[in-house]
Amino acid sequence: MGTINSEEDKKNPGQLVFGLDIGTRSLVGTVGYKTGEQFHVVAQCVREHESRSMLDGQIHDINTVGRSIAEVKRKLEDQIGKTLNEVCIAAAGRVLKTVTTTAEIEFPEDKTIESEDIHSLDMLGVEKAFEELSSNNTSETRFYCVGYTVVHYYMNGLQISVLDKHKAKRISVELIATFLPDDVVDGLYRAVEVADLQVANLTLEPIAAIQVAIPESFRMLNIALVDVGAGTSDISITKEGSIVAYGMIPKAGDELTEAVVKSCLVDFPTGEEIKTSYGKKVIKYNDIMGIQQKITSEEIDKIVEPVVRSMTKEISDKIKELNGDEPVSAIFIVGGGGKLPIFAQMLADEQGISRQRCALRGEEVLKSIDYMIENPNMDSMFVTPIGICLNFYDSKNNFIYVNFNGERVKLYDNGHLMVVDAAIQAGFPNEGLFPKRGAALDFVLNGTPHMIRGELGETAVVKVNDEEVSINSAIRAGDKIVVIESSAGERAKATINKLKEYEATITVIVNDTPVTLPKYADVNGELQSGYYEIQENDNIKLLDYYSVEQIAAFMDVTLKEGMNIYVNNKLSDKDTLVYSNFSIIWTLEELSLSDVEKEEDYLSSNEDYLNPEEDDFNSDEDDLNTEDASLKEDTYEDGPEDIDTIMDDTLNALKKVSTDMGIEVDIPGQPVNSMMVTVNGKNVILKGKTDYIYVDVFEFIDFDLSKPEGRAVVTKLNDRAAVFNEPIKAGDKIEIYWDRG
Repeated sequence: MGTINSEEDKKNPGQLVFGLDIGTRSLVGTVGYKTGEQFHVVAQCVREHESRSMLDGQIHDINTVGRSIAEVKRKLEDQIGKTLNEVCIAAAGRVLKTVTTTAEIEFPEDKTIESEDIHSLDMLGVEKAFEELSSNNTSETRFYCVGYTVVHYYMNGLQISVLDKHKAKRISVELIATFLPDDVVDGLYRAVEVADLQVANLTLEPIAAIQVAIPESFRMLNIALVDVGAGTSDISITKEGSIVAYGMIPKAGDELTEAVVKSCLVDFPTGEEIKTSYGKKVIKYNDIMGIQQKITSEEIDKIVEPVVRSMTKEISDKIKELNGDEPVSAIFIVGGGGKLPIFAQMLADEQGISRQRCALRGEEVLKSIDYMIENPNMDSMFVTPIGICLNFYDSKNNFIYVNFNGERVKLYDNGHLMVVDAAIQAGFPNEGLFPKRGAALDFVLNGTPHMIRGELGETAVVKVNDEEVSINSAIRAGDKIVVIESSAGERAKATINKLKEYEATITVIVNDTPVTLPKYADVNGELQSGYYEIQENDNIKLLDYYSVEQIAAFMDVTLKEGMNIYVNNKLSDKDTLVYSNFSIIWTLEELSLSDVEKEEDYLSSNEDYLNPEEDDFNSDEDDLNTEDASLKEDTYEDGPEDIDTIMDDTLNALKKVSTDMGIEVDIPGQPVNSMMVTVNGKNVILKGKTDYIYVDVFEFIDFDLSKPEGRAVVTKLNDRAAVFNEPIKAGDKIEIYWDRG
């Protein structure tokens, strides 16, 4: 479009619209503006293509067509004295697909219908039509909506011509949406860009032509409009006040020119010149041998008659197909390819209507146009470009282009486009827009499948014109969009002591003294501490017991031969399992009755401690036994209490045991700190120091460094390489072995 300068307001008192009909043989451009219902033409230009760079309405050589468009643009700019930056174009109906559909919007209550409501209703119909087309499209061809026309509007179920400002609870529409393959539309856009223009509006050629050729007052009649170009013949049908159908056949004026070329033995441009000179008494031309020849209009009729008969039969058959297998009442012909008189005559004959009701429309329909130029061209070729200009004012059928991550993406502008629409059209992965979780951790706990979800990653970074926005932000033509794909979070991690089912300790009563023991778990058949990091598909069983022998080992007590062991006052052995709050007595003598009574009294007086009614662990066990075995997500609680405190309490208990029972217990001088680690899969108790480093472990295991059995000693701490002087803590997993590789 051009911008109106104040000095020229009297000459061009409105927004200039540049309409361009990009035909197979020629380019026809018109510039004008609209005031009220009147359209004013201020410039016109016709230019033929340099070569056959278009066939059947499809651009084959984008650069050549682009140069031709640039030439038309330059000539029009010379006429109006200003620069044209935007252009309205129309697409020929090559491989045209039409879908007739209905859409409805119901409001919570009666409301006044506004233009936005009508637009939303139309767009709902277009989207529904596109869904229907897509569901039936078995090819890989992508189709785009290039226009739509409303057949009827309805208000509360009753037909109405105009919805605006009426009050209704329910509105609906019946419309025809037209679709063309992506390559047809894309070729038009790219050719326009070569000419340094942007597309302001795109429509379909028959939609544009009918704006001028068949006024609304005529549309009550059953009329066919045939726009005969060079490569395609586009058809539209009116009935009962509406446009009811669109169609196309891929035959037009070039078919006639080719017949002349073959008969007269000339090249294509000369054949086109002979055809367009029809009406002259004698037409002179030179054939390919350089010999001057003559031909009359009557002879041209005889040459093209077989082709015209074949073409008009196809057009007539298509008209009847679109009109419910019935002939129409009248046919209007526009475009440059149907100018030969015999064309209209034969089409009327094929349709079975009077020849007077099939006519070329040009000057007759253009009389309502105000030409503000000298010697205006009111030929039928200018019907479509003027219709293209008029269609701009509806602004219903726009495409826009945006730049998405460096690539040009075309979108149908429904008035509500967002970043996510561009992302989908560009094939950007949907999961790349939203935060992704890290891998989940699946394992089995006490026979029940468990799952811990991974961490959420970062959401996608979305920028429009270098400004950070959301994926639901609105976009406009020409926007530069950059989307950085969202990231995945950290994979799920957990140690056993972070499970809500885990309890840090087990408390047992050894010779009347409470002893606290760290809790362990069976993981895939191996004993692991609470610090064990759970791996995928681990089978974990939380152990709520110790054997008598394990308790003695933990306490560094030697169970001498002949020693009697009592668990809950029952004679037992070193393999007897001891659960939380059980009592243990080990002695060299059998318990007397008074001893048993004393023990029972102790148990009775400490019943609340030894057998709590609502013990947390037992409660968890009950919940675990009754819960459904379906997959569930774990939550975390605080970890176990400090193992050093537990060990200090245990050592205090050991001192009392050694005093009361006279059992040999190795308790070094104070202060001391004992702790348990796992070395090569076995539990090892470290004792005698307040702090421990890695090398201290060698004092408590059978590993002779003086007798090498391999190239080097491999030392690992919690599955990583260890340093000899680094600190270690209770529950650490230690591996020491010779590298024999």
